[in-house]
Amino acid sequence: MAAAPVSVLGLATAVPDHVLEQSAVADYARRIYAKSFARYPKLADVFVNAGIERRYSVCPLEWFDAPRDWSERTQAYLDGAEALFVCAAERALAQAGMSAKDVDAIVTVSSTGIATPSLDARVAARMGFRASISRVPVFGLGCAGGVSGLSIGARLARAEPGEVVLAVTVELCTLAFRGDRGGKADVISSALFGDGAAAVVLRAEREQAPLSIGAAAEHTWPGTLDIMGWSVDPVGFGVVLSRSLPRFIEKRLAAPVRRFIADAGLEAPRLICHPGGAKVLDAVETALELQKGTLRDEREVLRGHGNMSAPSVLFVLEHALKRGLPGQSVLSALGPGFTASVLALESA
Repeated sequence: MAAAPVSVLGLATAVPDHVLEQSAVADYARRIYAKSFARYPKLADVFVNAGIERRYSVCPLEWFDAPRDWSERTQAYLDGAEALFVCAAERALAQAGMSAKDVDAIVTVSSTGIATPSLDARVAARMGFRASISRVPVFGLGCAGGVSGLSIGARLARAEPGEVVLAVTVELCTLAFRGDRGGKADVISSALFGDGAAAVVLRAEREQAPLSIGAAAEHTWPGTLDIMGWSVDPVGFGVVLSRSLPRFIEKRLAAPVRRFIADAGLEAPRLICHPGGAKVLDAVETALELQKGTLRDEREVLRGHGNMSAPSVLFVLEHALKRGLPGQSVLSALGPGFTASVLALESA
């Protein structure tokens, strides 16, 4: 007997209250990273060329003026991530016509802070989750976490037809802004990253849903651990971001994506990808031989929210659904490992 399709019953996003206008962040960065800008004057161009107008942060820009240690960054992460988790989850459940008591399992994806007990446990009472709920916290997927977390949630739903799975992705990338570091990667990250969350409600059921999840796959390239990730020191996380990333995507992305499309039996699916940055989007279009400007929803999300890491691709999916998403599509993101995560979607 064929497995029941996994339906997407609700999808919602959330951002924190503090707005970071790109022009204000650029002025701030010139002051914080003055020595780097003096050494590399063209670094200032990244704020103009990033394709970003504004982002959102759990902390106001002036919060970053003072030195912050692990404990302060962690507290800011816990406060901000819990609030965004609840906001996105409640919106997704409301869209599905459900409450927290209907949820059987939670997948929580986050790589920008450490929480033990995990975020889902911390918000359980506030949300009203049942005591018997299954919890699956996931750390370390980075920007690929939105797709991989959704894939994990779909597998759980498929294994227990009829049960409700809530997949929540929360990333607070701005908390990695560091005035004590001044490398090129730090300046570039200050021009790109923002905070956000997304939640998806899933259930395997016989009825055809407006949007359902099909096959999923990952591809990890060997010898690529230095392309993306975190370093760790007494102050906090430090961004690891290789300048070779766009070129790597141009040369290496096409093969695993095309193999997935063929193996999944998809015919000319639409690509919905993580908007890692303007150069990354250009590289994806080049790699997959798409007409320049094809990734319109991706650029719109990037312009209004920056790179929020894992939730970003779900913001793009939300935009695409509002415009109308006919037929087959492939959700795609790249993250530390270095790994491509892909997922098939079908819109009725």
